Amino acid sequence: MSQTVRLTVAQAVVRFLAAQRSERDGEQQRLLEGCLGIFGHGNVAGLGQALLQDELAATQAGERPGLPYVLARNEQAMVHTAVAFAKQRDRLQTWACTASVGPGSTNMLTGAALATINRLPVLLLPSSTFATRSAGPLLQELEHPVSADVTVNDAFRPLSRFYDEVRRPEQLPAILLQAMRVLTDPADTGAVTISLPQDVQAQAHDWPVELFDERVWYVRRPPAEPAAIARAAQVIRSARRPMVVAGGGVHYSRAEEALAALCSATGMPVGETQAGKGSLLHGDPRLLGAVGSTGTTAANAVAAQADVVIGVGTRWQDFTTASRTAFAAEGVRFVNLNVAPVDAVKHSGVMVVGDARESLVALAQALEGWSVEDGYREEQERLWSSWDAEVEAAHHPSAEVTAALAPGLLTQGEVLGLVNELSDPRDVVLCAAGSMPGDLHKSWRVRDRRGYHVEYGYSCMGYEVPAAIGVRLADETRDVFAMVGDGGYLMMPTELVTAVQERVKVVVVLVQNHGFHSIGSLSQSLGSQRFGTSYRARGADGRLDGQTLPVDLAANARSLGAHVVEVEDRDGLVAAIHEAKGWPADGGPFVIHVQTDPLVHGPDSASWWDVPVSEISELTSTREAFDAYREHKTGQRAYLRPGDPQ
Repeated sequence: MSQTVRLTVAQAVVRFLAAQRSERDGEQQRLLEGCLGIFGHGNVAGLGQALLQDELAATQAGERPGLPYVLARNEQAMVHTAVAFAKQRDRLQTWACTASVGPGSTNMLTGAALATINRLPVLLLPSSTFATRSAGPLLQELEHPVSADVTVNDAFRPLSRFYDEVRRPEQLPAILLQAMRVLTDPADTGAVTISLPQDVQAQAHDWPVELFDERVWYVRRPPAEPAAIARAAQVIRSARRPMVVAGGGVHYSRAEEALAALCSATGMPVGETQAGKGSLLHGDPRLLGAVGSTGTTAANAVAAQADVVIGVGTRWQDFTTASRTAFAAEGVRFVNLNVAPVDAVKHSGVMVVGDARESLVALAQALEGWSVEDGYREEQERLWSSWDAEVEAAHHPSAEVTAALAPGLLTQGEVLGLVNELSDPRDVVLCAAGSMPGDLHKSWRVRDRRGYHVEYGYSCMGYEVPAAIGVRLADETRDVFAMVGDGGYLMMPTELVTAVQERVKVVVVLVQNHGFHSIGSLSQSLGSQRFGTSYRARGADGRLDGQTLPVDLAANARSLGAHVVEVEDRDGLVAAIHEAKGWPADGGPFVIHVQTDPLVHGPDSASWWDVPVSEISELTSTREAFDAYREHKTGQRAYLRPGDPQ
């Protein structure tokens, strides 16, 4: 008869998670690095007690806790920290996140959506109301009039790749095994949510000891079918102007070398998605940079005439395709190399379902001896050289541009350029929302495969500070430069306190431009005249167009415990970056406050993004914008080519 051990459900969860490991290519590591959390009445006596017991036992033994605990300040933010950690670790490791019943748990919904959309693993342990209903209705309990078993945690169902609730202890082992399966599945990962009623967390049960044995989860590298590789090679060999689009799957598969070898041998140029940026490093002759709505003119010029487009590990987001206008050649064909069939089938492409690295190696073998014409290689280099000169001008604005700026203001391109030049090649730039992701996508020169971290699947304002903590926890040998505008900073500055408490060095470059730079520009282009996008006082006429608000963000960051440097000119920014680089590894957060002019834009991508414009309006600006919108819509393509084998 199997031996058992008596533990609460929460204690069993902690002990089980501490014993899980992942392995790929012979490299093994903990699957769960630790647990981020905020305690309330829903989890303080359940998971809170279990984590305390784990920590005390480890302290007494002089060991690391099985599941180290980090106190967060915002539930959404702690999910961002876990997701950023997972991304930086190529999805081989992540964190668990626990929150109390009700608002604490539902605060994690945004983080769950971000994780699932970006295909990044995170384990969420939201607390729930009593499974026994012995004391209901409880504080913070949802009373659904026709479904008494519905709780607010049901909102996680559509946002999770796996969701279940532990209503009886006997259910826990099967649920935990399914959760680990999804966390380590490269084709099916995302947010994994296990809802834990607060009474069940504290309930004791006799568990088989085998449940807590070390268990290794092997992260698959499924090879593509040889027939699929042959079909893809046949289509590519027929091309005169092929183009590769590298997505995040290149990084997660660690397929950068395989991609570089394929493109070097064949001469195929590479455009990059946000998640795929850095698939080829700056200076590679086949690199054309970002493609799509925030792309380079080099990549977009080639995309417009490409006859075969090979997507590697991309989910073909609308920014990548410029809302289905970027790839404009008549009869353009797609080849999709992806570990997830749901992405491989898009645009009626030739499906190659398999691991990115293995698929690229196999494709290189199938294309051996084939190459594009020399003239096409030369064209790529000319286009890139022209674009690189534009980036250089944005990073080093002319005297004419700087003379037009108000005192104390820099351009955003100048700020990004200086951080790029003065940071180390292995340092990480991080961003998520606003105008900076677009400027970074177009102009940041990536010098290390892990040096670029922009969340642009959900583009979540407030991601930057907590995510920087996650990246730094994933690799303390790299400095992290979190680029955040004042709009994004005000969404979630509180995790600076977590960085202070844990003595995590992150460098936050806080760009103050008194409003929403990106949406202000978009509003203007759509004929809405930047309405409601500036941080200004209400004027005498009742409109929000008065003086800029007297908000001191530098003082705010300082009050949260961060070291803050306020920059007044270019030389001051240079000095601040050097000081940040010399800041102690355990010195906590370092904030550089710099003001920029929101009306000076980076280089234009000569591309489009589909945001509908009001069809009727009394505003001339809106009517003109709708005419332009209608013209752009004529270039939109269905990308449904019949005849290619799937």
